[in-house]
Amino acid sequence: MENKIKKIGLGEKLGFMSFSAATNVAFNFKSIYYTIFLDVICGLGVKWAGIIVAIGTVWDAVNDPLIALFCTNRRFKNGEKVRPYALWMCVPWALTIVLMFTNFGFTDKTWTIVVALLVYFAFEALYTFLCMPYNSMAALATNDDADRASINAFRGLGGCLGSAIGTLLIPTFITLFGGDSKTGDDKIYTSADTTAIFWTACVMGVICIIGSLIHYFTTTERVKPREDDVEVKLTFFEAYKRLFKCKSWILNMCFILGYGIIQAFIMNNVTYYAQTVIGDKNASTPILAGYLVVAVIISLVGPAIDRKIGRKKTTILSLIVTLVGIIPYLIFPTQIWAIIILAICMGFGLTFTFIIFNTNRNNISDVLEVQNKQRMDTLVAGGDNLITKLAEAGAIFVMTQIYDLVNFDASKGTDQPAGAFTAMYIFLGVVPIVCSIFMAYFGSKINIPKELEDAKKANMATK
Repeated sequence: MENKIKKIGLGEKLGFMSFSAATNVAFNFKSIYYTIFLDVICGLGVKWAGIIVAIGTVWDAVNDPLIALFCTNRRFKNGEKVRPYALWMCVPWALTIVLMFTNFGFTDKTWTIVVALLVYFAFEALYTFLCMPYNSMAALATNDDADRASINAFRGLGGCLGSAIGTLLIPTFITLFGGDSKTGDDKIYTSADTTAIFWTACVMGVICIIGSLIHYFTTTERVKPREDDVEVKLTFFEAYKRLFKCKSWILNMCFILGYGIIQAFIMNNVTYYAQTVIGDKNASTPILAGYLVVAVIISLVGPAIDRKIGRKKTTILSLIVTLVGIIPYLIFPTQIWAIIILAICMGFGLTFTFIIFNTNRNNISDVLEVQNKQRMDTLVAGGDNLITKLAEAGAIFVMTQIYDLVNFDASKGTDQPAGAFTAMYIFLGVVPIVCSIFMAYFGSKINIPKELEDAKKANMATK
Protein backbone atom coordinates (compact mmCIF):
# COMPACT_ATOMS: atom_id res chain seq x y z
CA MET A 1 0.00 0.00 0.00
CA GLU A 2 1.28 3.46 -0.91
CA ASN A 3 2.53 5.50 2.05
CA LYS A 4 0.80 8.80 2.56
CA ILE A 5 3.13 11.80 2.34
CA LYS A 6 3.05 14.28 5.19
CA LYS A 7 1.21 17.58 4.80
CA ILE A 8 2.80 20.17 2.54
CA GLY A 9 3.95 23.33 4.33
CA LEU A 10 2.87 26.90 3.61
CA GLY A 11 6.28 27.86 2.24
CA GLU A 12 6.07 25.26 -0.50
CA LYS A 13 2.54 26.27 -1.42
CA LEU A 14 3.75 29.86 -1.70
CA GLY A 15 6.44 28.54 -4.04
CA PHE A 16 3.72 27.13 -6.29
CA MET A 17 1.89 30.45 -6.03
CA SER A 18 4.95 32.47 -7.02
CA PHE A 19 5.40 30.56 -10.27
CA SER A 20 1.73 30.86 -11.15
CA ALA A 21 1.74 34.57 -10.35
CA ALA A 22 4.85 35.21 -12.41
CA THR A 23 3.79 33.28 -15.51
CA ASN A 24 0.28 34.73 -15.38
CA VAL A 25 1.80 38.21 -15.48
CA ALA A 26 2.99 37.43 -18.98
CA PHE A 27 0.16 35.13 -20.03
CA ASN A 28 -2.68 37.50 -19.10
CA PHE A 29 -0.83 40.52 -20.43
CA LYS A 30 -0.41 38.62 -23.69
CA SER A 31 -4.02 37.41 -23.75
CA ILE A 32 -5.49 40.87 -23.29
CA TYR A 33 -3.00 43.09 -25.11
CA TYR A 34 -1.26 41.03 -27.80
CA THR A 35 -4.12 40.97 -30.31
CA ILE A 36 -4.53 44.74 -29.93
CA PHE A 37 -0.73 45.19 -30.15
CA LEU A 38 -0.64 43.38 -33.50
CA ASP A 39 -3.85 45.02 -34.68
CA VAL A 40 -3.26 48.68 -33.81
CA ILE A 41 0.42 49.20 -32.95
CA CYS A 42 1.93 46.90 -35.61
CA GLY A 43 -0.80 47.93 -38.06
CA LEU A 44 -1.77 44.42 -39.15
CA GLY A 45 -5.51 44.84 -38.57
CA VAL A 46 -7.80 42.60 -36.57
CA LYS A 47 -7.97 39.87 -39.25
CA TRP A 48 -4.21 39.21 -39.39
CA ALA A 49 -3.84 39.67 -35.65
CA GLY A 50 -6.37 36.89 -35.14
CA ILE A 51 -4.72 34.62 -37.71
CA ILE A 52 -1.28 35.03 -36.08
CA VAL A 53 -2.61 34.30 -32.59
CA ALA A 54 -4.66 31.35 -33.85
CA ILE A 55 -1.74 29.81 -35.77
CA GLY A 56 0.59 30.33 -32.81
CA THR A 57 -1.89 28.78 -30.43
CA VAL A 58 -2.44 25.78 -32.73
CA TRP A 59 1.35 25.32 -32.80
CA ASP A 60 1.31 25.50 -29.00
CA ALA A 61 -1.35 22.81 -28.94
CA VAL A 62 0.59 20.62 -31.37
CA ASN A 63 3.85 20.87 -29.42
CA ASP A 64 2.15 19.93 -26.12
CA PRO A 65 1.93 16.15 -26.68
CA LEU A 66 5.42 16.10 -28.22
CA ILE A 67 7.04 17.96 -25.34
CA ALA A 68 4.96 15.94 -22.85
CA LEU A 69 6.30 12.71 -24.32
CA PHE A 70 9.86 14.08 -24.21
CA CYS A 71 9.46 15.02 -20.53
CA THR A 72 7.89 11.65 -19.66
CA ASN A 73 10.80 9.76 -21.20
CA ARG A 74 13.47 11.95 -19.59
CA ARG A 75 14.85 12.06 -16.07
CA PHE A 76 17.37 14.64 -14.83
CA LYS A 77 20.66 13.64 -13.22
CA ASN A 78 19.29 14.40 -9.75
CA GLY A 79 16.49 11.86 -10.34
CA GLU A 80 13.74 14.44 -10.80
CA LYS A 81 11.33 14.47 -13.72
CA VAL A 82 9.85 17.96 -13.93
CA ARG A 83 11.05 20.55 -11.37
CA PRO A 84 14.38 21.50 -13.09
CA TYR A 85 12.56 22.89 -16.12
CA ALA A 86 11.65 25.93 -14.00
CA LEU A 87 15.37 26.63 -13.64
CA TRP A 88 16.51 26.06 -17.21
CA MET A 89 13.68 27.52 -19.26
CA CYS A 90 12.71 30.70 -17.40
CA VAL A 91 15.30 33.08 -18.93
CA PRO A 92 14.74 32.06 -22.59
CA TRP A 93 10.99 32.34 -22.10
CA ALA A 94 11.31 35.79 -20.52
CA LEU A 95 13.24 36.97 -23.58
CA THR A 96 10.42 35.90 -25.90
CA ILE A 97 7.94 37.91 -23.83
CA VAL A 98 9.97 41.03 -24.58
CA LEU A 99 10.27 40.17 -28.28
CA MET A 100 6.51 39.64 -28.57
CA PHE A 101 5.89 43.27 -27.61
CA THR A 102 8.66 44.71 -29.75
CA ASN A 103 7.51 46.68 -32.79
CA PHE A 104 10.31 46.04 -35.28
CA GLY A 105 8.94 48.71 -37.59
CA PHE A 106 9.09 46.71 -40.85
CA THR A 107 7.72 48.61 -43.81
CA ASP A 108 6.80 45.31 -45.45
CA LYS A 109 3.72 43.82 -43.81
CA THR A 110 4.86 40.32 -44.77
CA TRP A 111 8.01 40.61 -42.65
CA THR A 112 5.96 41.83 -39.70
CA ILE A 113 3.74 38.75 -39.98
CA VAL A 114 6.66 36.30 -40.40
CA VAL A 115 8.65 37.68 -37.44
CA ALA A 116 5.54 37.83 -35.27
CA LEU A 117 4.84 34.16 -36.00
CA LEU A 118 8.43 33.06 -35.32
CA VAL A 119 8.54 34.90 -32.00
CA TYR A 120 5.13 33.55 -31.04
CA PHE A 121 6.23 30.00 -31.89
CA ALA A 122 9.28 30.36 -29.63
CA PHE A 123 7.16 31.91 -26.86
CA GLU A 124 4.66 29.06 -26.89
CA ALA A 125 7.24 26.24 -27.10
CA LEU A 126 9.22 27.59 -24.14
CA TYR A 127 6.00 28.25 -22.22
CA THR A 128 5.10 24.58 -22.71
CA PHE A 129 8.49 23.46 -21.41
CA LEU A 130 7.92 25.57 -18.31
CA CYS A 131 4.25 25.13 -17.55
CA MET A 132 3.52 21.54 -18.49
CA PRO A 133 6.04 20.14 -15.96
CA TYR A 134 4.72 22.70 -13.45
CA ASN A 135 1.19 21.38 -13.98
CA SER A 136 2.53 17.95 -13.01
CA MET A 137 4.27 19.11 -9.85
CA ALA A 138 1.24 19.01 -7.56
CA ALA A 139 0.87 15.30 -8.32
CA LEU A 140 4.55 14.70 -7.53
CA ALA A 141 4.76 16.95 -4.46
CA THR A 142 2.13 14.92 -2.54
CA ASN A 143 -0.29 12.02 -2.91
CA ASP A 144 -2.93 13.58 -0.64
CA ASP A 145 -6.06 14.82 -2.45
CA ALA A 146 -6.73 17.64 0.04
CA ASP A 147 -3.15 18.88 -0.24
CA ARG A 148 -3.33 18.74 -4.01
CA ALA A 149 -6.52 20.81 -3.95
CA SER A 150 -4.82 23.27 -1.59
CA ILE A 151 -1.77 23.53 -3.87
CA ASN A 152 -4.03 24.17 -6.85
CA ALA A 153 -5.89 26.82 -4.85
CA PHE A 154 -2.58 28.57 -4.18
CA ARG A 155 -1.82 28.22 -7.88
CA GLY A 156 -5.16 29.88 -8.61
CA LEU A 157 -4.39 32.62 -6.10
CA GLY A 158 -1.05 33.16 -7.79
CA GLY A 159 -2.82 33.34 -11.11
CA CYS A 160 -5.06 36.09 -9.74
CA LEU A 161 -2.08 38.08 -8.50
CA GLY A 162 -0.38 37.63 -11.85
CA SER A 163 -3.51 38.74 -13.64
CA ALA A 164 -3.69 41.81 -11.42
CA ILE A 165 -0.12 42.79 -12.24
CA GLY A 166 -0.53 41.93 -15.91
CA THR A 167 -3.77 43.85 -16.41
CA LEU A 168 -4.81 46.23 -13.64
CA LEU A 169 -1.39 47.86 -13.28
CA ILE A 170 -0.66 48.21 -17.00
CA PRO A 171 -1.79 51.87 -17.13
CA THR A 172 0.59 52.59 -14.23
CA PHE A 173 3.49 50.89 -16.00
CA ILE A 174 2.68 52.70 -19.25
CA THR A 175 2.68 56.06 -17.49
CA LEU A 176 5.87 55.22 -15.59
CA PHE A 177 7.71 54.48 -18.83
CA GLY A 178 6.50 57.62 -20.58
CA GLY A 179 3.38 56.38 -22.30
CA ASP A 180 -0.04 57.94 -22.28
CA SER A 181 -2.37 55.69 -20.30
CA LYS A 182 -5.35 57.82 -21.40
CA THR A 183 -5.67 58.21 -25.14
CA GLY A 184 -8.41 60.80 -25.09
CA ASP A 185 -11.24 60.82 -27.59
CA ASP A 186 -9.45 58.93 -30.37
CA LYS A 187 -8.81 55.79 -28.29
CA ILE A 188 -5.69 55.06 -30.42
CA TYR A 189 -2.41 53.87 -28.92
CA THR A 190 0.40 56.40 -29.47
CA SER A 191 4.10 55.90 -30.27
CA ALA A 192 4.83 56.65 -26.62
CA ASP A 193 2.51 53.78 -25.68
CA THR A 194 4.49 51.50 -27.99
CA THR A 195 7.75 52.22 -26.18
CA ALA A 196 6.12 52.00 -22.77
CA ILE A 197 4.55 48.63 -23.56
CA PHE A 198 7.97 47.32 -24.61
CA TRP A 199 9.54 48.32 -21.27
CA THR A 200 6.52 46.95 -19.41
CA ALA A 201 7.10 43.60 -21.15
CA CYS A 202 10.75 43.76 -19.97
CA VAL A 203 9.61 44.16 -16.36
CA MET A 204 7.22 41.26 -16.72
CA GLY A 205 9.99 39.09 -18.12
CA VAL A 206 12.09 39.78 -15.02
CA ILE A 207 9.12 38.97 -12.79
CA CYS A 208 8.71 35.62 -14.58
CA ILE A 209 12.36 34.73 -13.97
CA ILE A 210 12.09 35.56 -10.28
CA GLY A 211 8.87 33.56 -9.84
CA SER A 212 10.32 30.53 -11.61
CA LEU A 213 13.43 30.52 -9.45
CA ILE A 214 11.40 30.85 -6.23
CA HIS A 215 9.32 27.85 -7.31
CA TYR A 216 12.42 25.81 -8.13
CA PHE A 217 14.12 26.42 -4.80
CA THR A 218 11.05 25.93 -2.56
CA THR A 219 9.39 22.80 -3.97
CA THR A 220 10.23 19.08 -3.92
CA GLU A 221 9.27 15.99 -5.93
CA ARG A 222 8.21 13.46 -3.27
CA VAL A 223 5.97 10.98 -5.09
CA LYS A 224 8.29 8.30 -6.39
CA PRO A 225 7.48 5.44 -8.79
CA ARG A 226 6.03 2.35 -7.15
CA GLU A 227 8.35 -0.58 -6.64
CA ASP A 228 6.68 -2.48 -9.48
CA ASP A 229 6.80 0.50 -11.85
CA VAL A 230 8.77 -0.18 -15.00
CA GLU A 231 10.55 2.77 -16.60
CA VAL A 232 9.63 2.27 -20.26
CA LYS A 233 10.37 4.71 -23.06
CA LEU A 234 6.89 5.29 -24.43
CA THR A 235 6.10 5.86 -28.08
CA PHE A 236 3.61 8.56 -29.00
CA PHE A 237 0.99 5.98 -30.02
CA GLU A 238 1.34 3.87 -26.88
CA ALA A 239 1.25 6.91 -24.60
CA TYR A 240 -2.02 8.24 -25.98
CA LYS A 241 -3.53 4.78 -26.26
CA ARG A 242 -3.11 4.55 -22.47
CA LEU A 243 -4.60 7.99 -21.92
CA PHE A 244 -7.72 7.32 -23.99
CA LYS A 245 -8.39 4.16 -21.99
CA CYS A 246 -8.88 6.34 -18.91
CA LYS A 247 -12.50 7.51 -18.76
CA SER A 248 -11.80 10.24 -16.19
CA TRP A 249 -9.10 11.74 -18.40
CA ILE A 250 -11.50 11.98 -21.36
CA LEU A 251 -14.27 13.53 -19.25
CA ASN A 252 -11.84 16.00 -17.66
CA MET A 253 -10.63 16.94 -21.15
CA CYS A 254 -14.22 17.78 -22.16
CA PHE A 255 -14.66 19.76 -18.93
CA ILE A 256 -11.48 21.73 -19.66
CA LEU A 257 -12.58 22.36 -23.26
CA GLY A 258 -15.55 24.39 -22.05
CA TYR A 259 -13.34 26.28 -19.60
CA GLY A 260 -10.84 27.14 -22.33
CA ILE A 261 -13.50 28.52 -24.67
CA ILE A 262 -15.09 30.69 -21.97
CA GLN A 263 -11.72 31.97 -20.76
CA ALA A 264 -10.59 32.86 -24.29
CA PHE A 265 -13.76 34.76 -25.22
CA ILE A 266 -13.92 36.65 -21.92
CA MET A 267 -10.24 37.65 -21.66
CA ASN A 268 -9.87 38.60 -25.33
CA ASN A 269 -13.01 40.75 -25.35
CA VAL A 270 -12.69 42.73 -22.12
CA THR A 271 -10.42 45.41 -23.56
CA TYR A 272 -12.40 45.58 -26.81
CA TYR A 273 -15.59 45.95 -24.74
CA ALA A 274 -14.04 48.77 -22.71
CA GLN A 275 -12.90 50.63 -25.85
CA THR A 276 -15.95 50.19 -28.03
CA VAL A 277 -18.93 49.90 -25.67
CA ILE A 278 -17.86 51.99 -22.66
CA GLY A 279 -15.65 54.30 -24.72
CA ASP A 280 -12.49 54.11 -22.60
CA LYS A 281 -9.81 51.43 -22.91
CA ASN A 282 -9.03 51.78 -19.18
CA ALA A 283 -12.62 50.87 -18.25
CA SER A 284 -11.38 47.28 -18.29
CA THR A 285 -9.81 48.00 -14.88
CA PRO A 286 -13.01 47.83 -12.74
CA ILE A 287 -14.27 44.90 -14.79
CA LEU A 288 -11.12 42.87 -14.18
CA ALA A 289 -10.97 44.06 -10.58
CA GLY A 290 -14.34 42.46 -9.89
CA TYR A 291 -13.15 39.22 -11.45
CA LEU A 292 -9.86 39.19 -9.56
CA VAL A 293 -11.19 40.06 -6.10
CA VAL A 294 -13.66 37.17 -6.19
CA ALA A 295 -11.05 34.86 -7.71
CA VAL A 296 -8.69 35.61 -4.80
CA ILE A 297 -11.42 34.85 -2.25
CA ILE A 298 -12.37 31.57 -3.93
CA SER A 299 -8.70 30.58 -4.16
CA LEU A 300 -8.52 30.88 -0.38
CA VAL A 301 -11.80 29.19 0.58
CA GLY A 302 -12.33 26.92 -2.43
CA PRO A 303 -10.53 23.81 -1.10
CA ALA A 304 -12.56 23.91 2.14
CA ILE A 305 -15.83 24.13 0.21
CA ASP A 306 -14.69 21.31 -2.06
CA ARG A 307 -13.99 19.08 0.96
CA LYS A 308 -17.25 20.04 2.67
CA ILE A 309 -19.78 19.43 -0.12
CA GLY A 310 -17.80 17.13 -2.44
CA ARG A 311 -16.32 17.61 -5.89
CA LYS A 312 -19.45 16.94 -7.90
CA LYS A 313 -21.60 19.44 -5.97
CA THR A 314 -18.76 21.98 -6.07
CA THR A 315 -18.61 21.62 -9.85
CA ILE A 316 -22.36 22.16 -10.24
CA LEU A 317 -22.35 25.13 -7.81
CA SER A 318 -19.59 26.92 -9.69
CA LEU A 319 -21.36 26.52 -13.01
CA ILE A 320 -24.74 27.68 -11.62
CA VAL A 321 -23.16 30.88 -10.28
CA THR A 322 -21.53 31.45 -13.69
CA LEU A 323 -24.90 31.10 -15.45
CA VAL A 324 -26.68 33.42 -13.01
CA GLY A 325 -23.97 36.06 -13.45
CA ILE A 326 -24.47 36.18 -17.21
CA ILE A 327 -28.18 37.12 -16.99
CA PRO A 328 -27.76 40.88 -16.14
CA TYR A 329 -25.36 41.29 -19.07
CA LEU A 330 -27.82 39.60 -21.44
CA ILE A 331 -30.51 42.09 -20.38
CA PHE A 332 -28.32 45.23 -20.06
CA PRO A 333 -25.30 44.63 -22.31
CA THR A 334 -24.22 48.29 -22.49
CA GLN A 335 -24.20 48.89 -18.72
CA ILE A 336 -20.81 48.62 -17.04
CA TRP A 337 -22.39 47.38 -13.80
CA ALA A 338 -23.85 44.41 -15.71
CA ILE A 339 -20.49 43.41 -17.15
CA ILE A 340 -18.92 43.82 -13.69
CA ILE A 341 -21.50 41.39 -12.25
CA LEU A 342 -20.68 39.00 -15.07
CA ALA A 343 -16.97 39.34 -14.26
CA ILE A 344 -17.58 38.71 -10.54
CA CYS A 345 -19.55 35.53 -11.22
CA MET A 346 -16.97 34.41 -13.78
CA GLY A 347 -14.31 34.93 -11.11
CA PHE A 348 -16.30 32.61 -8.83
CA GLY A 349 -17.08 29.94 -11.41
CA LEU A 350 -13.83 29.85 -13.36
CA THR A 351 -11.62 29.86 -10.25
CA PHE A 352 -13.50 26.88 -8.82
CA THR A 353 -13.26 25.23 -12.21
CA PHE A 354 -9.49 25.79 -12.29
CA ILE A 355 -9.04 24.18 -8.86
CA ILE A 356 -11.29 21.26 -9.78
CA PHE A 357 -9.83 20.29 -13.14
CA ASN A 358 -6.24 20.65 -11.93
CA THR A 359 -6.90 18.46 -8.87
CA ASN A 360 -8.70 15.99 -11.14
CA ARG A 361 -5.64 16.03 -13.39
CA ASN A 362 -3.31 15.23 -10.46
CA ASN A 363 -5.51 12.37 -9.30
CA ILE A 364 -5.89 11.01 -12.83
CA SER A 365 -2.11 10.54 -12.83
CA ASP A 366 -2.59 8.11 -9.93
CA VAL A 367 -5.27 6.21 -11.84
CA LEU A 368 -3.03 5.86 -14.88
CA GLU A 369 -0.14 4.69 -12.70
CA VAL A 370 -2.27 1.87 -11.29
CA GLN A 371 -3.61 0.98 -14.73
CA ASN A 372 -0.22 0.99 -16.47
CA LYS A 373 2.34 0.56 -13.66
CA GLN A 374 4.09 3.75 -14.80
CA ARG A 375 3.57 7.42 -13.92
CA MET A 376 2.51 9.66 -16.80
CA ASP A 377 2.18 13.07 -15.11
CA THR A 378 3.46 15.26 -17.95
CA LEU A 379 1.44 13.34 -20.54
CA VAL A 380 -1.74 13.93 -18.54
CA ALA A 381 -0.90 17.62 -18.34
CA GLY A 382 0.06 17.64 -22.02
CA GLY A 383 -3.29 16.30 -23.13
CA ASP A 384 -5.15 18.80 -20.98
CA ASN A 385 -2.99 21.65 -22.28
CA LEU A 386 -3.62 20.48 -25.84
CA ILE A 387 -7.38 20.76 -25.51
CA THR A 388 -7.15 24.10 -23.67
CA LYS A 389 -5.01 25.65 -26.38
CA LEU A 390 -7.07 24.25 -29.23
CA ALA A 391 -10.10 25.80 -27.54
CA GLU A 392 -8.27 29.12 -27.20
CA ALA A 393 -7.03 29.04 -30.80
CA GLY A 394 -10.47 28.20 -32.15
CA ALA A 395 -12.18 30.85 -30.04
CA ILE A 396 -9.72 33.59 -31.02
CA PHE A 397 -9.83 32.65 -34.69
CA VAL A 398 -13.63 32.63 -34.77
CA MET A 399 -13.81 35.88 -32.80
CA THR A 400 -11.39 37.84 -34.98
CA GLN A 401 -12.73 36.53 -38.30
CA ILE A 402 -16.30 37.43 -37.32
CA TYR A 403 -15.14 40.87 -36.18
CA ASP A 404 -13.47 41.30 -39.57
CA LEU A 405 -16.64 40.23 -41.41
CA VAL A 406 -18.75 42.80 -39.53
CA ASN A 407 -16.12 45.55 -40.12
CA PHE A 408 -15.12 45.92 -36.48
CA ASP A 409 -12.26 48.43 -36.05
CA ALA A 410 -10.85 48.84 -32.52
CA SER A 411 -9.08 52.11 -33.44
CA LYS A 412 -12.47 53.82 -34.02
CA GLY A 413 -13.61 53.45 -30.42
CA THR A 414 -17.40 53.48 -30.06
CA ASP A 415 -17.96 54.19 -33.75
CA GLN A 416 -18.69 50.58 -34.71
CA PRO A 417 -21.28 48.93 -36.96
CA ALA A 418 -24.25 47.30 -35.23
CA GLY A 419 -22.98 43.85 -36.19
CA ALA A 420 -19.84 44.37 -34.11
CA PHE A 421 -21.86 44.94 -30.93
CA THR A 422 -24.06 41.92 -31.72
CA ALA A 423 -20.98 39.74 -32.12
CA MET A 424 -19.55 40.98 -28.82
CA TYR A 425 -22.89 40.30 -27.11
CA ILE A 426 -22.74 36.70 -28.33
CA PHE A 427 -19.08 36.25 -27.34
CA LEU A 428 -19.53 37.57 -23.80
CA GLY A 429 -23.03 36.28 -23.08
CA VAL A 430 -24.36 33.46 -25.25
CA VAL A 431 -21.14 31.45 -25.68
CA PRO A 432 -20.41 31.22 -21.91
CA ILE A 433 -23.96 29.95 -21.30
CA VAL A 434 -23.62 27.17 -23.86
CA CYS A 435 -20.17 26.20 -22.58
CA SER A 436 -21.31 26.21 -18.93
CA ILE A 437 -24.10 23.73 -19.70
CA PHE A 438 -21.60 21.59 -21.63
CA MET A 439 -19.21 21.64 -18.64
CA ALA A 440 -21.97 20.82 -16.15
CA TYR A 441 -22.80 17.66 -18.09
CA PHE A 442 -19.26 16.29 -18.33
CA GLY A 443 -18.08 17.54 -14.94
CA SER A 444 -20.90 15.75 -13.16
CA LYS A 445 -19.88 12.42 -14.70
CA ILE A 446 -16.26 12.43 -13.47
CA ASN A 447 -15.73 9.86 -10.70
CA ILE A 448 -12.00 9.39 -10.18
CA PRO A 449 -12.15 7.50 -6.84
CA LYS A 450 -14.35 4.81 -8.42
CA GLU A 451 -12.08 4.47 -11.45
CA LEU A 452 -9.03 4.23 -9.18
CA GLU A 453 -10.70 1.54 -7.08
CA ASP A 454 -11.73 -0.39 -10.20
CA ALA A 455 -8.14 -0.25 -11.48
CA LYS A 456 -6.82 -1.62 -8.18
CA LYS A 457 -9.36 -4.46 -8.26
CA ALA A 458 -8.41 -5.27 -11.86
CA ASN A 459 -4.74 -5.45 -10.82
CA MET A 460 -5.56 -7.75 -7.89
CA ALA A 461 -7.56 -10.03 -10.18
CA THR A 462 -4.62 -10.47 -12.56
CA LYS A 463 -2.12 -11.39 -9.80
